[in-house]
Amino acid sequence: MYKDWDGIVYPRPKSSKFDQLRYIADFFDTIEINSSFYGPPLARTAESWVKRVKDHRDFRFTAKIWKRFTHERDTAWTTEEVDQVRAAFDVMMDAERLGAVLLQFPWSFKRTDESREWLGDVVRTFNQYPLVVEVRHSSWLAPEFLASLADEGVGFVNIDQPMYHDSIGPSAHVTSHVAYVRVHGRNYKDWFRDKAPVEQRYNYLYKADELEPWVERVQEIAADPTVSDAYIVTNNHYKGKAVANAAMMKSMLTGEKVPVPSGVFDAYTDAVAPFTEPADDPIPTAQVR
Repeated sequence: MYKDWDGIVYPRPKSSKFDQLRYIADFFDTIEINSSFYGPPLARTAESWVKRVKDHRDFRFTAKIWKRFTHERDTAWTTEEVDQVRAAFDVMMDAERLGAVLLQFPWSFKRTDESREWLGDVVRTFNQYPLVVEVRHSSWLAPEFLASLADEGVGFVNIDQPMYHDSIGPSAHVTSHVAYVRVHGRNYKDWFRDKAPVEQRYNYLYKADELEPWVERVQEIAADPTVSDAYIVTNNHYKGKAVANAAMMKSMLTGEKVPVPSGVFDAYTDAVAPFTEPADDPIPTAQVR
């Protein structure tokens, strides 16, 4: 639903009935739901999401948990807040469409006794879902932490991010049957800049040689016999760069050219042309008879 995707990822002009979710599901097998970070979706919203991908058998949603449980840690949460989160997640889980629930913590969430207790409480509260945890501070890179995730059946999120002091670097850890990779971009200028708009923080287009090591890590992760599902999410979303890089990685993993929205192909031809081919633009709904 990014407005800066219009005319790049999505055709312009498009019909008022154009469905972004159905369109993206034609290209990729997963979408990471971001809106659930800002507030729990309603059950009926999740029902709509599930219905709109019914023609894609292998499609799975992943979803960020509400920031109340990861970023707003001054007070204990309530049973009502837990129930709000479960409402939509249960719909997707019951429909076998929920691939992972992402517990995304900020760089400021460091490995302390208090933080470990908070994380443990979140995991126990939502352990009926396939959980994966993203931490960004290197203090968490301790063997006992990875072992504790494995004991709890929680996946470790391997990330690519701008590297600063005490930032977690690239990895290929597996701690559950659900493996997860997130590439955020490498916009060093804006990553920690005060008042940097979120669009600029994630404004970065990976080159093929920057993605190749991640493709190798994904192959290593997927080869682990304990892994049943591996998710690769590109979070460098500004102006559809995430779509370009996701298509490039998909091609690198399959060894074949893959379709990509024609606007993405045109905007990032130099990067994507060796790996993709432009898809036909959808016919506006109003013209379908």
